[in-house]
Amino acid sequence: MTEVRFYHLTRTSLDRALPELLEKCLTRGWRSVVLTSSRDRVEHLDDHLWTYDKDAYSKASFLPHGSARDGQAADQPIWITDIDENPNAASVLFLTAGTSSTRVADYRLVCDLFDGRDPESVAAARERWRTIRAAGHTLAYWQQGETGGWQEKQRIDGTSTA
Repeated sequence: MTEVRFYHLTRTSLDRALPELLEKCLTRGWRSVVLTSSRDRVEHLDDHLWTYDKDAYSKASFLPHGSARDGQAADQPIWITDIDENPNAASVLFLTAGTSSTRVADYRLVCDLFDGRDPESVAAARERWRTIRAAGHTLAYWQQGETGGWQEKQRIDGTSTA
């Protein structure tokens, strides 16, 4: 079964949290798909990942990635899309902007990032949690601590019925 992690953003924005999680995937050699809600969001994240972190010497940090406007999906370690697809044979799926996927079982890990400062976003994440739990996947709930680091608050094994 797939492990689905819900990341409750309470201290930082998606633009800050997503690159850090994508970096961890890349260091492990994992390919990722980032699913977002619209073409505009795809373009925003595509641009953002080229310059998301600047060091003291004003050199931009970037993550290697692509989207439909770049093509060559099979060659991209990170694919950003607004379509429920896996054209780069990714093992990790990132759900952003309230998106959901019918292909959860196709991934090793799914990361659902939601804005904890928005009550509608929290309510929608709770509904996605119930849906994923009913499908029998392992669930983990992660929340940002005081310093912005992640703390696992709850885990439910996919075989658990409780």
